[in-house]
Amino acid sequence: MAGGTAQGRQAAPRHAFEAPLIDGFEGDGFSPAGGLYYRDNAEQRAGYYEFQHDVTCGSAGALKLGVRPIANGAGGGSERAEIWERTDLRVPYGRAVWYGFSVRFGEPVPQADHRHLIAQWKREIGPTAPGDYSPFLALRLVRGRLFATVETTLRAADLAGPGSSSGTPAWLRREAGQLRALVAADGGWSEEDGLPFAARTTRIAVTDRGGRLPQPGSGWIDFAVMTRPGLGGSGHVELFANDSWIATVRGDIGHDDAGLGARQYFKFGPYRSAAAGEWTLYFDNFRRSMRAKDVLGPRSLAAYRGASTGNIPPTA
Repeated sequence: MAGGTAQGRQAAPRHAFEAPLIDGFEGDGFSPAGGLYYRDNAEQRAGYYEFQHDVTCGSAGALKLGVRPIANGAGGGSERAEIWERTDLRVPYGRAVWYGFSVRFGEPVPQADHRHLIAQWKREIGPTAPGDYSPFLALRLVRGRLFATVETTLRAADLAGPGSSSGTPAWLRREAGQLRALVAADGGWSEEDGLPFAARTTRIAVTDRGGRLPQPGSGWIDFAVMTRPGLGGSGHVELFANDSWIATVRGDIGHDDAGLGARQYFKFGPYRSAAAGEWTLYFDNFRRSMRAKDVLGPRSLAAYRGASTGNIPPTA
């Protein structure tokens, strides 16, 4: 029969966001198949991007992103060079979606103790939303250490009492009304690095899967991440690096205040508090899919399929 059987054909995506995205940055511009773009606005005036072919992750090209100082480290501003998903391809908030990308830190790796992000996942923020909102999931750098955090709304119960010695390390960010939990770190992480996370929370639970985040100076790092933000305990994140399973995170992930949008979105690239010197990152092998098997490496996929993953099927 022309076209094959129904079982042999994969149904076309019902929505634009369900189509897999992929970009290896091998040409001189963003691939239409990747759904990515560089957001050229005032916030990114310190940033630049370059499609280059000298530093790659086993392919013909990779994307170089960098920031240069524009405030000489003063004034409390920020400097960023971030790549965004196209707005029409954003995934609904509360849906599970898989992301993958490879990153390499340019030299020197920043050793400062202020804000450095390399990737972040956020909820859309409408014009009536009260204040700003940190990413519900972020990959960050402090003193040259790589770590991951999830964020949720700070509740009165989080501030009550002396606190608990059990639970996930948390930073109670009173001025922002947000709770930031430390969910993974690299092998060089020290007690000093974790000082802001002095509290503990049971609202966010981390299952250690045995891996550690690679250290920034170790070469190319390939990340695979599943995000499904949600409150009331429904949030779920899976974190893999270099085909090793790092952690499963469940609980209250994200925000639900009035004025927030209906979709989540991803952006990656160097983002720091204003500082001296140039900071560069290289990115390659971007992919996004509703299915784990399109993003995970073979060892990670086998481990994920073999474990109990609740109500998220391995190929969702």
